[in-house]
Amino acid sequence: MKTLELILEGLDCAHCGLKIEEKVGKLSNVKTSSLNFIKKELTIEYTDIQEDELINNIKQIVKTTEPHVKVNIKHNKEELTDTHEHYHEHSSPNIIKRIIIGAVIFLSAVFIKMDVTLNTALLVLAYMILGYDIIARAVKNILRGQVFDENFLMAVASLGALLIKEYPEAAGVMLFYQIGEYLQSKAVNKSRKSIKDLLNIKPEYANLKQGNKTIKVSPEKVNKDDIILIKPGEKIPLDGIVIEGSSSLDTSALTGESMPVDVNEGKEVLSGSINLNGVLTIRVTKEYHESTVAKILYLVEKASTKKAHTENFITKFAKYYTPTVVILALIISIIPPLFIEGAEFYDWMYRGLIFLVVSCPCALVLSIPLTYFGGIGSASRQGILIKGSNYLEALSNVEIAVFDKTGTLTEGTFKVTEINAYNNFSKDDIIKIASYAEYYSNHPIANSIKNEYKENIIEQKIKNYNEIPGYGVIVKIDNQEVTIGNKKLMEKQKIEVVSPDDKLGTVIYLAVNNVFAGCIIINDKLKNNTQNLINNLKQLGINKTVMLTGDNKNSAKYIKDKLNIDEYYAELLPNEKVEIVEKLYKQKSKKGKLLFVGDGINDAPVLMRSDIGIAMGGVGSDAAIEAADIVIMTDEPQKVYESIKIASKTKRIVWQNIIFAIGIKVFVLILSTLGSATMPEAVFADVGVALLAVLNASRILKKIKVKSEKIKVI
Repeated sequence: MKTLELILEGLDCAHCGLKIEEKVGKLSNVKTSSLNFIKKELTIEYTDIQEDELINNIKQIVKTTEPHVKVNIKHNKEELTDTHEHYHEHSSPNIIKRIIIGAVIFLSAVFIKMDVTLNTALLVLAYMILGYDIIARAVKNILRGQVFDENFLMAVASLGALLIKEYPEAAGVMLFYQIGEYLQSKAVNKSRKSIKDLLNIKPEYANLKQGNKTIKVSPEKVNKDDIILIKPGEKIPLDGIVIEGSSSLDTSALTGESMPVDVNEGKEVLSGSINLNGVLTIRVTKEYHESTVAKILYLVEKASTKKAHTENFITKFAKYYTPTVVILALIISIIPPLFIEGAEFYDWMYRGLIFLVVSCPCALVLSIPLTYFGGIGSASRQGILIKGSNYLEALSNVEIAVFDKTGTLTEGTFKVTEINAYNNFSKDDIIKIASYAEYYSNHPIANSIKNEYKENIIEQKIKNYNEIPGYGVIVKIDNQEVTIGNKKLMEKQKIEVVSPDDKLGTVIYLAVNNVFAGCIIINDKLKNNTQNLINNLKQLGINKTVMLTGDNKNSAKYIKDKLNIDEYYAELLPNEKVEIVEKLYKQKSKKGKLLFVGDGINDAPVLMRSDIGIAMGGVGSDAAIEAADIVIMTDEPQKVYESIKIASKTKRIVWQNIIFAIGIKVFVLILSTLGSATMPEAVFADVGVALLAVLNASRILKKIKVKSEKIKVI
């Protein structure tokens, strides 16, 4: 499967964009076609066809649908939007002049008393000034076989008004339509710019050190292990390690946190952060395409290809809505005068023309994708990367929230708090043997044991290292077989152990030559703000909270009680976590979703199995980004609550627009059928509703204030 990304410069018609997406999707060898109207980007997945041939086919489709639109290949994956904005005629100075001239002539004809012939001539002149481009495009589209677009509908409706000698209505329709289209275009372009500004974290250059001099280069040209200089006020262009200097960093664009982060020699820094004061010298650890800022931009870009059910519904709705209303317009115009006594052709023709004006679905086609993409952009500014609007929509329907313990609810920074020795082994023996046995492991628990042992480890003493996932390690040290791990490993090896009574913490058992030598008790602590998380989630309507952990029952129960979690399952292997999630699936409703929050590496199977998988602190982890649907860039569990709040607000705005747009259109259609609606009301139901829907959708771009309820937990 290959992917092609194209920029459709100058695409301003959302309904036409849907037609392009649909036609490209029907091409042979094209598997998927997804248009992001906000970014004017078309993403195509295809097989068994030359790229040049595919591009030519797509250009032909675009040419017959929107001739003025230019198709360009998107070469740079990190390029968020095309930098040169190409607007439709609605955005150009010419349309403003035409609107003013047309409005003056129209208002003069309406409000100044004059000869009937002169009045009619002025109204027709105003109509031609305001509507000649719409009529011209409608004719061109008909010749290309493109019927039922907004130009065709407005042309037929206004020409029909001229035909029945409703000259003020014809000119008025064109005037109000052009004003509405202009304002709508300005609102969409402003929203596009707001989204672009939200994600404007890409650094423009890097100060590369070469000998005694520093040169400005593109971040893409910097290699791993190169040395770069970051001056105060500059963005950090690539991930790296500080080798000289100290400063404070503004990481709000990455994490949403306003508090500066202090860094000095040896500290890791992420691209996209802003250096606030001191000069930093950094050794680059990742090339640009692997850096944090590139991953963020790439994830946000790809989010548009995974559409929510609501977006897909609107696409289908738009496909059938316009032809249906046009057919109804014909029926209303022709049938009643033929079969209803006293019905006048003029009157019913006018009612049918109103149907045509209302039949464009642009309000929904524009505002729904804008709302979802704005929600994703807003979340990214708060350190929450959502991979698609389908996941954003699913977040608002979560009924069961499942959490891993270590590294998710707790810090994952372990400390040895107690050592118990048995069978002639001393505490010093226990920590020494355990440190040797855990030498090759990078698990946080293993690191805490090695940190407790202060002496150097002689690697040559370690032989036949064998790590058993979910259990522990079996290894030979000085020709003695050492078994270290959880109680399940001891049971598996048939080693009798002495378990500490009611000790809070993780218990690591140690045996030498199958003889129990002792145990080490390791403690972890809750992350900041975790205590309020579960209660906040329950206030959002989540029915059940569950904790899964491989840790012992005493430690798990302590965390469960501390956080007010409904259920917990302890001493689990990775496959057992998946089995429990399968059982929990049966406890939710058909539309309800199950959310799992884990560290993104050890919990990859569960992340992939759940409806929504959230990886904590996964910004530097390829495994987390690959397995999870949502990546929280910080280690804050409270971001789970924030992500659901953003999803809920997004859903509210989406449904406000759907109900408002469809409601107004249906209301005007009913009034039209009853003979109580006028052309200006029909224009409002078209472009006016579209404008209001876009403005309403733009509210999601404002930073969502998430208030965490502080609840005392005993």
